[in-house]
Amino acid sequence: MTTSKTAREIAQQPLLWREVGRTAAARRGESTDFLRPLFSHPNLRIVLTGAGTSAFIGELLAPALSRQLGRRVDAVPTTDIVSNPREAFAEDCPTLLVSFARSGDSPESIAATELATASLSTVRHMIVTCNPDGKLLHRYADDDDALVLQMPELANDQGFAMTSSFTCMLLSTWLTFGAMANSSTGDESMVESMIERLAVAGEQMIAERTTDVRALAVGGFERIVYLGSGPLTGLARESALKLLELTAGTVISYFDSALGFRHGPKSVIDEHTLVIVYLSNDAYTRAYDLDIIDELRGVIGPDRVVVIGARTGDTLHEQSGWYLDGLADIDDAIVSLPFVVAAQLIGLEFSLALGRTPDNPFPDGQVNRVVRGVTIHPLPGLTKGE
Repeated sequence: MTTSKTAREIAQQPLLWREVGRTAAARRGESTDFLRPLFSHPNLRIVLTGAGTSAFIGELLAPALSRQLGRRVDAVPTTDIVSNPREAFAEDCPTLLVSFARSGDSPESIAATELATASLSTVRHMIVTCNPDGKLLHRYADDDDALVLQMPELANDQGFAMTSSFTCMLLSTWLTFGAMANSSTGDESMVESMIERLAVAGEQMIAERTTDVRALAVGGFERIVYLGSGPLTGLARESALKLLELTAGTVISYFDSALGFRHGPKSVIDEHTLVIVYLSNDAYTRAYDLDIIDELRGVIGPDRVVVIGARTGDTLHEQSGWYLDGLADIDDAIVSLPFVVAAQLIGLEFSLALGRTPDNPFPDGQVNRVVRGVTIHPLPGLTKGE
């Protein structure tokens, strides 16, 4: 692997996941004390928010957390909250706003929290961020109505694309809510085992598949489609963005669910298209993933369909693909950690093969690491509980 910041930040993730696990365990009491009063509200709404990759954390976690917690969990990007707060907070119910932000300095980050506070009668904040000097962190660091989860120092990616920051914020949030769920995510020994298996799988992905990814990068592919079902649809969306960002839009990317892809979007496939399918660990959902895999292999050939999944012992379907050991019993939302490493590697290697600079794919400043040029307009007449 190259020595770029992006490459290092991809490679360091398994070590950081272990650190996130230790921190979450140490703060479990504090987190539970913060969350328990909120969970006493039967109509509590949890809103997961962020922009870009940070928003996709919410998109990935929302369906899984809703099932685990037995609560309403919605993923609403900060870009939607800021531009349409009356719709985002149309229902004035007790709300926990979980804000994901690598830097915490993008204009929408603080604006979304302030709009929530102004719009709702009862709102609490969970701030999940990587930048110790970020405006969002400092705004809520001493707020009794907020819980701040700061990621390891190295998770504050210095490269253009979010890699370590994405996976660390996702894992930290999953673990923080785990204590409130009636599941193994609240059992310390099982949590520690799960994190170690995820970290080992991440290391396995890097060790075993970097060479394969480099071969794909020089294979003449001009389009890449990512497919996933349930929470893995959110992962497919993040994967597509990584490729688009790191190749500065040179390689066109697309995402969809396994079932949704047949309804028109399949027309994106041509002779220069590669399809990557994330395989669900849920046996029922997995059946639909396998159907689209078989169909696509028959249409475009097995060499242009890459399957990424946990090894389950299904010898019929696991003869080819990128399968990881020790993950078959892990929820799709969190098995996405080692899966996304593959997408990050693909973005990196395609960028290098095109002669791009992954740490700064847009040297002209057309797109920036922290978004610029956003004006936050005042919302006339907004009062709390309106």
